[in-house]
Parts: sequence; C-alpha cells; structure tokens
Amino acid sequence: MTAYVLSAGLAQRARAFYALTKPRVVSLIVFTAVIGMFLATPGMVPAQVLLAGTLGIALVAGAAAAMNCLVEQKLDALMQRTRWRPLPRGELSPLQTLVFAGAIGGAGLWLLLHFVNALTMWLTVATFVGYAIVYTVILKPATPQNIVIGGASGAMPPVLGWAAVTGEVGIEAMVLFLIIFAWTPPHFWSLALYRTEDYARAGVPMLPVTHGKRYTRLQVLLYTLILFAASLLPYVIRMSGVLYLAVACVLGALFLAYALRIYLAYTDALAQRTFRYSIAYLAFLFAALLVDHYL
Repeated sequence: MTAYVLSAGLAQRARAFYALTKPRVVSLIVFTAVIGMFLATPGMVPAQVLLAGTLGIALVAGAAAAMNCLVEQKLDALMQRTRWRPLPRGELSPLQTLVFAGAIGGAGLWLLLHFVNALTMWLTVATFVGYAIVYTVILKPATPQNIVIGGASGAMPPVLGWAAVTGEVGIEAMVLFLIIFAWTPPHFWSLALYRTEDYARAGVPMLPVTHGKRYTRLQVLLYTLILFAASLLPYVIRMSGVLYLAVACVLGALFLAYALRIYLAYTDALAQRTFRYSIAYLAFLFAALLVDHYL
C-alpha cells in the first residue's frame, strides 16, 4: 500500500513538472523547428542534428515555459484559463520550478552546443531570453503590443532549425520567421477576445482590455491580411512550388473568412473557433512546405 501511494505521488509530481513545460505549445514550436531543418537541405537531415537539435530545442522551450509559469504564478491564479497550472494549485514550489527549468534548459543548451553547433545554441539562448524575460517580465505587463513585439521570440523555431543544419541564417529562414511573426497577433488576439474578462481581472493590458474589442477585431483582420501576404513569400522567392502556393491560398482564404466574420459579426464562440483554426493553419501550412520541398 505504501509503495502504491509513493508511486502515485511520484506520478502526480511528474505530471506537474510536465505541465510546466506547456507541452501543447512546445509541440508546435518543435514541429516548426523540425520543418526548418528539413527545408534547409535538399536531402535528409543528419541523424545527429535531427535528434540532438529537436531534443535540445524542446528542452529549452520547456524551460522557457516553466519560467513563464514561475513569473506569472500570481496572475495565473486569477485567471480561469490558467488557474489549473501546478504553481497556482500548490503542486510545485517556486524553487522546484526554478531548479527544473535550469536543469532541462541547461541540458538542452549543452546538447545544441556539443552535437549541433554554437550558432544554434546562441540563437536558442536569445529566444529563451526573449520569451522568458523580455516578453514575460517586461512587455506583457507593460504594453498591449506585447504579443506583437514579443512575437519575435515565438517566431524563431524554424530559424533555429535552419541554423542547426546549415550553420547560418539565410533569407529563407527569415521568411519562415516572418510568417510566424505575422501569425502570432491574429492567433493570440482571437484568444484574448473571448478571454478579455480574465485578462482584465488579472490586470494584464491585453489589446481588448486597453483598446476595446472592436479595435482588436480590426487588428485581427489587418494582421490576417499581412499574414496572407507573408505566406506567399516562399513561392515568390522560389523556395516552394505551386503545391504550396495552392495550399497557402486555401488556408489563408479560410483564415481571412474567420477574421472577417470576427470583425463583422463577433461572438465568443467564433473567436474560439478562430483561435483553434489558427493552430491548425500553421501546422498545415508548414506541412505543405515540407511536402512541396520533397516533390
């Protein structure tokens, strides 16, 4: 009986540490980073780079997410969307979270330095600092443009993947960066629209809190137009072919339809569907890039 209780306690603790890493967010980060690796070479990615690069980026991304949970634990406790996280629930202490983030982040950087290359490691350090410190500590509590400015760190994964294979950052990598950078505002503001009361209660100056929902709905539409244009750039610079162009147009047209409906006939349910579609949009867009690359 004692062994069973101990085992159950360890499993619960492991689930709490796992939740700190925001696995759903990290999975999209890793996915776009891996796509960046494959797009960087006409052949196959070397096994060492693929394995060490993927694991290293995932570990550092998880560490950044844990640091975000640590810094925002009081805010998380005030918001319905985040009050289930381990720190607000008292499942983990701040010290445990800090040690965990340091351990997995350090391991990830070690893997990148010793089995990939120094450029990828330093770019990953910059991405960690951009998210865990610049966005979380400085921008998020200070400006409604936090998502736009802080989106630079979230747009870095395909650049990391590209650098892991080539040892440099080319124009193609910057195009991938631009797509995710333009995707971030309509993606996150769709969420913020139907969670406005949550952010207001926590005192976070998200755009619908500071400028109202109608202004935010307009920004979602405008940034979706920018995203549509950015998504065509891989074809413009001959990075991809007609298959990707067709998929990008279809996916972009659907995103624009959602954004237009948000602007003209808003409901919380529609904003929630738009947020969910935005995740599928990015996944399918990058998958189309990969398929087109090898045709």
